[in-house]
Amino acid sequence: MIIVIQCRDQVGLVAAISALMAKHQYNIISLGEHVDVAENLFFMRLEVEAHVENPGLHQELLNILPAGAVVKINPQPEKKIVVLVTKEYHCLADILVRNYFGTLGAAVQCVIGNYNILEDVCRRFDVPFHHAPYDTQTKEQAEAQISSIIKQNNPDYIVLAKFMRILSPQFNHDFATRIINIHHSFLPAFVGANPYRQAFERGVKLIGATAHFVSDELDEGPIIAQQIIPVNHGFTAADMMNVGREVETAVLAKALKLVFDDRVFVYNNKTVVIE
Repeated sequence: MIIVIQCRDQVGLVAAISALMAKHQYNIISLGEHVDVAENLFFMRLEVEAHVENPGLHQELLNILPAGAVVKINPQPEKKIVVLVTKEYHCLADILVRNYFGTLGAAVQCVIGNYNILEDVCRRFDVPFHHAPYDTQTKEQAEAQISSIIKQNNPDYIVLAKFMRILSPQFNHDFATRIINIHHSFLPAFVGANPYRQAFERGVKLIGATAHFVSDELDEGPIIAQQIIPVNHGFTAADMMNVGREVETAVLAKALKLVFDDRVFVYNNKTVVIE
């Protein structure tokens, strides 16, 4: 059983929660917690072994926690996701393979592309593909089509696996804290388009990738995971792009694993990640 808690901090929370678990003979397998002292916020993820289900546990936890606490017990063990893509295949291919072998931690409901280039690979994995073009309809019409497909599939999260379109504030609001993006730079450096070209022109010695939740500010949403790789003066912009794809794939996979395992708390445009 997994329990996640977010509330105001106060003395004795860990002891009180642990005592409640002991009262019900629940064995604590893992416990991760964090306190944001500046914000006076407490975060905890508990994994416990419970032989007997206790329907009153949620209320018992609320009774010992500060007012306004958010408690989730056994969040959906396998999440549902919808994936948005454009033309690049590397992140999508990794997701489809993990989905096929049951190691993703989520079930891909469908893939939506603003081009149909990646339709064939989706069909090979028996995953529905929907084409929502931006070139034959307005952005508003394309987003309305995408939104309709997403709502029909009712996913827990929307994954932008190299979806190279800026989503509108309304779209972001409709799916707030549910949209996960992979950005091809080590944010906050090189925001926006062509970051590898920007990195090449700047002569950097490290490039990276960032997985983050989407907000209205371009590439400014809460960061989930990041990774870097060294480069040197011998790398062209194309070389950086090629090695960068490997980092993008790895970072997105790690971020999705963390989110699907209920290890990520979002607040104040940042995250607490309990690994």
